Amino acid sequence: MKLYFTEFHDEGTGIVFKIKKELFSAKSPYQEIKIFDTYTFGRLLVLDGLVMLTERDEFVYHEMLVHPAFYFKGKAEKVGVIGGGDGGTIREILKYPDVKETYLVEIDRMVVDASKKYLPFTASSLDDRRVKIFFEDGIRFLKERGEDFDLLFVDSSDPVGPAKALYSMEFYKSIKKNLKEDGIVVFQSESPWYHLDIIREQIEGLSKLFSSVKLYLASIPTYPGGFWSFTIATSRELVGERDYIPEGLRYYNKSIRETLFWLPEFVKNVTG
Repeated sequence: MKLYFTEFHDEGTGIVFKIKKELFSAKSPYQEIKIFDTYTFGRLLVLDGLVMLTERDEFVYHEMLVHPAFYFKGKAEKVGVIGGGDGGTIREILKYPDVKETYLVEIDRMVVDASKKYLPFTASSLDDRRVKIFFEDGIRFLKERGEDFDLLFVDSSDPVGPAKALYSMEFYKSIKKNLKEDGIVVFQSESPWYHLDIIREQIEGLSKLFSSVKLYLASIPTYPGGFWSFTIATSRELVGERDYIPEGLRYYNKSIRETLFWLPEFVKNVTG
């Protein structure tokens, strides 16, 4: 018997994975969590029917979410991650020796536990002594605190259900409150092929609070359209502060860094 997992991106398109085996399936208080072993893309994490990562291409997403911000910030000792319970963002952050502490704020403990067991390629750094894990709602966490992060990464799921609030002005204001004056925040910001309206709204919202807001792109074959965007925002000019790139990266490099904000015309028109 052949087993397949399909994610529909709209009524007429989607992506299909041929499954070797279902490794994990459970419903937490927040979402349905499944982990499969696939023939083409290795292990696959699915939350509420949506692809979060695959073993074969997750490095693109996590490298591109994290490393540009370190280039523009320079030294970063205190870093926060909202979401990202699979651990891939933490893994990339800890490649910088100046990082002293990292806060992971993940609402769903089950995602972290399942990732540690079935996704060691992303979760390998979650037990590092520099990592503090808070099993809390990220929105409430930032609203009720006054941290002084050098960098913040919003490694969220798609803007549906509870995650929709991560794309609100109230959340953006909480982020700014928890950043140092020269701090930087980076969001995953969806697919230009399917979510240009979300991208536009996010850039417009962040631009009311931060003087520098820019979009950049990466090719991720298992995400809608195979083309993904990230939004970086700060209250200062985005100028490179460090030349260091960790060894062993598989996507991000100096050439990508130098052309980071080159956008195709149909995306450029939306970002202003």
